Amino acid sequence: MERKPEHIYLDPLDAIWLTVAERVGFRVERSSEVYASTDGRGTMVIGASDTLDPDDCLAQMILHELCHSLIEGADNLDLPDFGLDNETSSDEVREHACLRLQAWLTGQHGLRRVLAPTTDFRGYYDELPEDLLEGDDPAVAAAREGAQRAAEGPWAPHLEEGLRATAKVVEVARELGAHDPSAKKPPIWR
Repeated sequence: MERKPEHIYLDPLDAIWLTVAERVGFRVERSSEVYASTDGRGTMVIGASDTLDPDDCLAQMILHELCHSLIEGADNLDLPDFGLDNETSSDEVREHACLRLQAWLTGQHGLRRVLAPTTDFRGYYDELPEDLLEGDDPAVAAAREGAQRAAEGPWAPHLEEGLRATAKVVEVARELGAHDPSAKKPPIWR
């Protein structure tokens, strides 16, 4: 007799960030054709699990794309990839602004390492100072603008709710002492 499952497992953090994306106005699809992309019509495409790095997760990828949308602003939501050029390094300052914003948003909830990006820009992210919205880095001004937009629609209050919910899940795991037994490093939430 063939068993037909009634439910599928959905990682709790993925569930949170899929909901946040939907509330902000994005439908998330998975594909092995891209790493991450938006079509300018409300679809965010994230690479299929088997195409991503082992330290990537859907939640973190959605948050990163939402940070790009915050940096580029509401006027660019209807442009593919928010108008960014992801083929060359011409928008590197915008990527740095996105990373600063991501670190700033997650840092407010103790999630800076939990939802860290894993792209080639990870070195930049890891070297960011504590005061992310100050300094002479050319990305600071755009990150500051993105932080202001996070309190506005369509991102508010959903982004903040997602960060708070994620922090709760991470706290429960930390209290339990959960860890990945195959990991060579201690859990990221300690």
